Amino acid sequence: MQEDFSPRVPHPRWLRRYLNWLGRIILTIIRTLHGLGAFGLITLGVTVTKFWKAADVVHPLISQQIMRAGVRLLPMVSFVAFALGFVVIGQTVSLLNRYGAQDWAGTVMVTVIVRELGPLVTALLVLARVGTAIVIELGTNRATGEVEALEALGIDPIHMLVMPRLLGLAISIFSLTVYMIIVALCSGYLFAFIQDVPLQLREYLKQVASSLRWQDFMLLGLKTISFGTVIAIVACYEGLARPVQINQVAEMTSRAVVQSVIACVLLDALFIVVYLVVI
Repeated sequence: MQEDFSPRVPHPRWLRRYLNWLGRIILTIIRTLHGLGAFGLITLGVTVTKFWKAADVVHPLISQQIMRAGVRLLPMVSFVAFALGFVVIGQTVSLLNRYGAQDWAGTVMVTVIVRELGPLVTALLVLARVGTAIVIELGTNRATGEVEALEALGIDPIHMLVMPRLLGLAISIFSLTVYMIIVALCSGYLFAFIQDVPLQLREYLKQVASSLRWQDFMLLGLKTISFGTVIAIVACYEGLARPVQINQVAEMTSRAVVQSVIACVLLDALFIVVYLVVI
């Protein structure tokens, strides 16, 4: 057997740097998914097994999170819903009427607002307003030793700190999404009415109602609850999973926002596939 004595061409330096960078990115993603998955399973297990434990203390915390992530965001969600109705629904109805396709208005509204923009925009608003605050709060508590103090007292931090935020965000995003959809549909028709589009309110509501399926209500609930669960788990994981210093809280917050946005977009893409299969 002849041996190959031809000289080996070394890999270019830029290729080695690129492969090293790619490897670090892949390992970081794997470690992050592993940590988030483990933290999420622990949180869901605590939520199921300890929901009624210390109810007098924990359940008021859930109500506080609903007030914080839901009721206090109503003004901002109302503004965004009005803007969404004017920009998307009003323009769409006007355009469909221009080309004589106003009979498709209900189908377009359900597809764009109910299935896609309503849940996703609401989740991003809650993430920007409340998700970042959760990371800052829990990261500061971890850096100052308050989490360790709870553990020393025999109190489960997941039960006391994470579970109320998870349930509060899930319930709030679901409720705010329903509210945003209703306001957006109403403001969209108002904009179409101002533009003298010959579409009666009864006909508009009839088109929207006829385009809705029972699967839309089920998948809307699953999607919004999934968004709230993912945002809460990512925010709490970044705030509690590792020991941090005060000067690292800002970095943790930006990392949690990026991870939550990516997770919500991937979930939305998954639900698009489910819509195509089910409906």
